[in-house]
Amino acid sequence: MLPCLTQRATRKTFHHLLSKSYHDYVRALNPGSGVMRIPLASPKVIGVVSSRGNRSHQEDHSSFVTLSLDPEELRLSVKKAHGVDWDPSGVPDALSRQAVFIGIYDGHGGSAVSQYLRQELHGLVESVNKAMIPELYAWIQELGGYFKRFKGGALTPWVKGAEEPPLDLEARMTQAFFEVDRNLSGDNMAQSCGATASVAILHSLDSPATPFFSSRKLALTIAHCGDTRVLLCSTDGGKVFPMTENHHADARVEAIRLRRMMGSSLITDSFGESRWMGALANTRCLGDLRYKKFGVTPEPEVRTKLLEGPEWAYLVLVSDGISSMLSDSEVVDLARNAPDPKTAAEHILSFAEELGGEDNATVIVVPLAGWGKIQGPDSTQELREYRRRQAVGSERQRRM
Repeated sequence: MLPCLTQRATRKTFHHLLSKSYHDYVRALNPGSGVMRIPLASPKVIGVVSSRGNRSHQEDHSSFVTLSLDPEELRLSVKKAHGVDWDPSGVPDALSRQAVFIGIYDGHGGSAVSQYLRQELHGLVESVNKAMIPELYAWIQELGGYFKRFKGGALTPWVKGAEEPPLDLEARMTQAFFEVDRNLSGDNMAQSCGATASVAILHSLDSPATPFFSSRKLALTIAHCGDTRVLLCSTDGGKVFPMTENHHADARVEAIRLRRMMGSSLITDSFGESRWMGALANTRCLGDLRYKKFGVTPEPEVRTKLLEGPEWAYLVLVSDGISSMLSDSEVVDLARNAPDPKTAAEHILSFAEELGGEDNATVIVVPLAGWGKIQGPDSTQELREYRRRQAVGSERQRRM
């Protein structure tokens, strides 16, 4: 338990621990012997590596668990987003409920919020329900400023306590992200400390059920705040498909949102970098509570994609210690031909460090059914070799 948690957060955390159904393995059918459990922490299942860089302490954190969610909610979410009417009745209940949660959190101003996310966000995602939304919405409006005109976003249908419609994944993720800020609202460190976050939810639509890494049909939901990145790599030439965009004040979507509600408070510093309120690079994050009334929202951007599993090799999540050094295409190409996800993640981190990366850096590689089946040349190999040669001289100059 983090020492900085408020009594309110502590009570909620205790409640989640009592009621949790999430676990650290994924269930799969084993013909002839029933259901088997595959540990998510295996380097062949999910690969995670992290480095402190040259920073005095580590502010990046990550987590992965298997959640137990209502199959009807998962069915409605897929139908709403993709028009596909998945039938959970053809799958054993324990398997129809399982959805793999993978989160990456990049702290700033301290590690308290990113550590809280690592410990608690998955529990919040699993345990929130629509009956809690009116009270949550009342707290959101109390933030004032930007949130006086906030209508609820994905939570709008339930802010007045309506029983219908049923909750969906977009609303669940939005509610959980806002609950983080409410839980931390009495904590002094969370006033000036924050974290960006990207969460991937993977849910197999196969019948018979299969784990995410071998699913032929897979629903992917991404909830995202800030500048962590989530990238899909196609088996067709290793093409990259970004599932996130950086939430910076000069990004188109964020600029429109903030100007509509707050006017302009964008300041460019002496390095040519844009800062909202002259202080923050990211205009969506968790924590940084003193900036909430100025439009720095924890409301995630939620995107979904229905995957034909064999068409996709892997999913990669990175913190900005990686994305500030490497292009999206370089990130996914560096994971090619690795024997397992852990080695693939190590290849990405190692190259960023070769180029002189000094920030905290985290990489998560999640294999999909097309693992090891990428066709076509490595399109960034020559560029990476050039950058590697250039970095050798740069490193020598830094040492001098």
